[in-house]
Amino acid sequence: MQEILIGGNEATQIIMNAAMGNRHGMISGATGTGKTVTLQILAEGYSRLGVPVFMADIKGDLSGIAKPGKAHEKISERIASIKIADFEFRAKPTVFWDIFAQNGHPVRTTISDMGPLLLSHLLELNDTQSGVLYSCFKIADEQGLLLLDLKDLRSMLSWMADNAKELSSDYGNISSASVGAMQRRLLVLEEQGASHFFGEPAIQIDDFCRTDFSANGVISILDATDLTSKSPRLYAAFLLWLLSDLFETLPEVGDADRPKLVLFFDEAHLLFDRAPRVLIDKIEQIVRLIRSKGVGVYFISQSPLDIPEDILGQLGLKIQHALRAYTPKDRKTIKAVAETFRSNPKLDTETVIKELKTGEALVSVLNTDGSPTPVERILIRPPESRIGALSAAERSEAIARSPYKGRYDQSIDRESAYEMLKQKAAHLAEQAAQQEKPETRRSSGRQSAGEALLKSAARSIGSQIGRQIIRGIMGSLFGGKR
Repeated sequence: MQEILIGGNEATQIIMNAAMGNRHGMISGATGTGKTVTLQILAEGYSRLGVPVFMADIKGDLSGIAKPGKAHEKISERIASIKIADFEFRAKPTVFWDIFAQNGHPVRTTISDMGPLLLSHLLELNDTQSGVLYSCFKIADEQGLLLLDLKDLRSMLSWMADNAKELSSDYGNISSASVGAMQRRLLVLEEQGASHFFGEPAIQIDDFCRTDFSANGVISILDATDLTSKSPRLYAAFLLWLLSDLFETLPEVGDADRPKLVLFFDEAHLLFDRAPRVLIDKIEQIVRLIRSKGVGVYFISQSPLDIPEDILGQLGLKIQHALRAYTPKDRKTIKAVAETFRSNPKLDTETVIKELKTGEALVSVLNTDGSPTPVERILIRPPESRIGALSAAERSEAIARSPYKGRYDQSIDRESAYEMLKQKAAHLAEQAAQQEKPETRRSSGRQSAGEALLKSAARSIGSQIGRQIIRGIMGSLFGGKR
């Protein structure tokens, strides 16, 4: 049995069976209570077992996992207290990523890959505007118009507004007011840096699922220090797209002795804040089904109650650091959190949550039959890697030695909807100029410019694709087909 030691106390060690790793988990607690170190030791444990890890670095202090830790009196005391026999300071194979391409390799996907559901949430569209966006994707998919970046989407929306009359019979009303509101939201999104994220070359999901030459799982760290402050919705949309794309791409693996990939989503409340019910339902469905693909999902937040109840009920591993009770609302939260654990007659869980010190936690893992163990109060084991961030020089050195150096650095702007529609518009303008003769204007049998554009686009572009694009549960391209 492959195992991960989480920590222990004088009486016992808490060990997680890695075969339960795809049953997901939750790390929660107030700021400064030790959640980051707990995330770090779990990532190390999975990496040692050959499981690739993806995690978002919100505060910038997870990068130290790429360097070995150093001996310290307090670390030695904890090792002795937990009775760890094989402790060794070790670095873990690490790759750094950054949507803004400042502290890691660029991460990109295309507008078409993300799909209308997540994009509607990202843009905070109302129902009417979402309907227009769905029509935009449907037209683009049917006609083979590639939506790769923000300018492709803007040009497609403008074209739809210009040809709303011709499109209305097939796609419903497309109001200029809705299109105008969406264009303004796209400009705001662009100002927040989203243009770095939408484009090509798009990230290949397999690059998050690698092991090194020693069969250790590679830990992919997304630098999210600026992302969550500048554009928290973009952060949430990226993580949800990643989850969706993994579900659509990876094959079924059934029961295994360890996961194929583990994801850690910090600041998990951002995934669900103001999310429409339809999106939460889709997330719940994917979290429930993705474990059959061998993927474990771990949410990190201040309180488990930040996670919708239907999703929280699917999380097997529960690690609860201290919560503070300053208000009546805080006390109600602590009571509700205590009730999520399987009780232990030796512990008053509700009281202990308020008493935990930094580095202590209440933990419940899953038995081999899938049932939760009674909650235990433990010390979290110390990490083998460095606690804290790398220096700028150390990070630059790691990026320079990365196997992905050069693969995604240079953006590509190939012919897509923006260029194709621009060419068609120029062609129609030229035709219109030639038709300015009086006898031409009197002819009633000619097509309008919009009709000509629709038919021309369908012939010249649709024939290149040959078939309609298929989309998955969350609206992203099915199976990652680009």
